[in-house]
Amino acid sequence: MVDMQEKSEGGSPVQRRARAILPPATTEATATHSTFGPSSHATPRASSVDDGFRHRFKSYRLRGEYEKPWLADPAMKKTRWNNYIVWAWLALGVIGAGVICFFLVWPYRNLDYCLVYEDHFDRLDTDIWTHEVQLDGFGTGAFDWTTADAKNSYIDTSGLHIVPTLTNETTGITSDQLYANYTLDLLKDGTCTSQQNSSCVTRSDPKKGVMIPPVRSARLSTKGKKSIRYGKVEVVAKMPKGDWIWPAIWMMPEDSVYGQWPRSGEIDIMESRGNGRDYSEGGRNYYYGTLHWGPTSETDSYWKTTNAKRIRRGDYSSSFHTFGVQWTPNYIYFYIDSRVHQILFIGFERDRPLYDVGRFASMAENQTLLANPWARSNSSTGNAPFDQRFYLVLNVAVGSRNGWFLDHVGGKPWIDEAKNAQWTFWDAADEWLPTWGEGDERGMTVRSVRMWQQGACGQMEEL
Repeated sequence: MVDMQEKSEGGSPVQRRARAILPPATTEATATHSTFGPSSHATPRASSVDDGFRHRFKSYRLRGEYEKPWLADPAMKKTRWNNYIVWAWLALGVIGAGVICFFLVWPYRNLDYCLVYEDHFDRLDTDIWTHEVQLDGFGTGAFDWTTADAKNSYIDTSGLHIVPTLTNETTGITSDQLYANYTLDLLKDGTCTSQQNSSCVTRSDPKKGVMIPPVRSARLSTKGKKSIRYGKVEVVAKMPKGDWIWPAIWMMPEDSVYGQWPRSGEIDIMESRGNGRDYSEGGRNYYYGTLHWGPTSETDSYWKTTNAKRIRRGDYSSSFHTFGVQWTPNYIYFYIDSRVHQILFIGFERDRPLYDVGRFASMAENQTLLANPWARSNSSTGNAPFDQRFYLVLNVAVGSRNGWFLDHVGGKPWIDEAKNAQWTFWDAADEWLPTWGEGDERGMTVRSVRMWQQGACGQMEEL
């Protein structure tokens, strides 16, 4: 009976009370949507209880005046002052960091530079470039005879090519004469550019293990014609392909004011090897930027200022790249293609000159402590010997006896210390010659050279 009565009155007591409180429910037509178009039927929808009642935020904050005893607590005032102190120290820290960053960045800001030389090698400018012709490997023990022959250096639409060739194929010297009883005298024909007879004259002698250089190549420089003291140099070039080929783009001091190498320094913008990617010491997929410096050749500390850049795909013989160096009194850094792609940065410190960096004061040779060769430098940044004018050198060498190609690595066919090193290199020609590229590929191609002097044009900066 109760159930029947509740049904007749429209639901349970709870539902009836809800109807008494709420306004009459309204119904609205909700269209039933169809993929194929609108429907003519509607479905009634009752409004929710939430439509009539929205929750309103109620503040529980005390109203009117009330006591705040904590404000009178001395500990609260102390806490407030502590907060002020913390914020003050934070502000000082931010300001101090900004000042430190400013003074760190300031020496490396964008400086004014004046373009003092640019060459795109439409022709060989003999007013700037000089062929250095010698036989002795320029102190590295390289096996090439550097020449001014057009077969070893020439210009075409691609740029300047420096290409090694075989001596017995490009001269009248026979293979037998390479080994024995032939005198090559560059003083007699007037082509030698060295002041030392040993660099200009040689005679093949099998008893002494001496042979005529089996390879000819070229070396060009701007010595006496174009040099800079602080600035930038960029060379766009493509490297050679072939085992035991050694291309280099580098700088030497115009006047060796501190003495013989490496006292007066050397800046190697780019050095590479023509060997393949599988050469464990880094083939033509690597190049190196280096500074050479030290009181003697035995204490050359290049290993502290060198770094290599590996190309992940291909190698440096497959396309042109820009090899650059930026040089200031405060630093020298090397980069490839863009100044953003830095491979090596060397900063100089006034309070720690290179003599101290190399720790030469604790070294001795022949039971004699090494004197500081840069003690008379007037540099204020500790960068001697890199505080003098340097000129540019472009060359492609073949082989060496100075450790550039390590003994017993990569099938190297000669030993550096052996008297007959050139002999064993030449005897293995059937192994290395097939790895050399065809034509221009076995040489370095230089598309352009640009040199900037630090300082605005017309008012060069002497630092």
